[in-house]
Amino acid sequence: MKILIAGGAGYIGSALIPKLVARGYKVDVVDLLWFGNQLPSEVKVINKDIFDLHETDLDGYDQVIFLAGLSNDPMAEHSPGMNFIYNAAAPAYLAYLSKKLKVKRFIYAGSCSVYGYTVNELYDENSPAVSNYPYGISKLQGEKAVIQMSEKGFSTICFRQGTVSGYSPRMRLDLIVNTMFKSAIKNKEIIVNNPSIWRPILSIEDACHAYIRGIEASEDISGIFNIASGNYTVGETADLVKNAIETKLSVKIKLTIHHRHDYRNYKVNIEKAMNVLSFKSKHDVDSIVEDLITNREKFKDFENPNYYNIKVFEKLKNKSTE
Repeated sequence: MKILIAGGAGYIGSALIPKLVARGYKVDVVDLLWFGNQLPSEVKVINKDIFDLHETDLDGYDQVIFLAGLSNDPMAEHSPGMNFIYNAAAPAYLAYLSKKLKVKRFIYAGSCSVYGYTVNELYDENSPAVSNYPYGISKLQGEKAVIQMSEKGFSTICFRQGTVSGYSPRMRLDLIVNTMFKSAIKNKEIIVNNPSIWRPILSIEDACHAYIRGIEASEDISGIFNIASGNYTVGETADLVKNAIETKLSVKIKLTIHHRHDYRNYKVNIEKAMNVLSFKSKHDVDSIVEDLITNREKFKDFENPNYYNIKVFEKLKNKSTE
């Protein structure tokens, strides 16, 4: 099977693609390489904007995966226009081309942020998606554009992902568990702005597992799927990160708790992914921290701007206006 991954040189793709190659898949990547290239040498990289792709670029692929776009709220709020272009229009355009070229399946990396602020309810894929902020709105628009193209012979799968954390060769330190880990190691302190709000956390290893299950699912399966390793309050997450680091590294970590309003609060049900895709999470916050500890020498320069998406994005935007 031949797979094209848009945004494949990013955080998830850099962890996922070696696993796909090991399973015998032929994987190519289209990516502007904002964050460099840590992919296996045998992976072909097409250095193009998605909107510059033509039909000939997609000829011969069995599946296309969209991991591209702007990846978090700070980037979306910094440039709402680019956010809507690359999170909503780009997946719509790529799915359109894929369907036209007889690609069999299109997988879209969505986000649980589409749920916005919920009131202590466990949301499934039929629950209201009512985010009022640019990132969540754009991810929902991209999802709707992709899912409506589904028909016999063209499967579309949309993953509503929890906040991904863990080690990747293209490392990020702007994700909840990774950020707490960095603060604990660097400052011996974890600061929590609101301990009561809920977040679905997704280990990057479980994220890779979900994409493999999606790729290898029966060709007649389409749909939207919540994907998470577990639901945690932010306060509980901080406790788990603190305890894991103290236990494994024999250091004392201070915990500082504030009670500030946050507009994101959601927890999700993943039973549909378990029953339809055979997705089963194998990880939790403890195993994510263990993964970070094991690989910490590979990203020990916590000031490296490449580990923070907003810093790279701001630098690129400033350069384009010079």
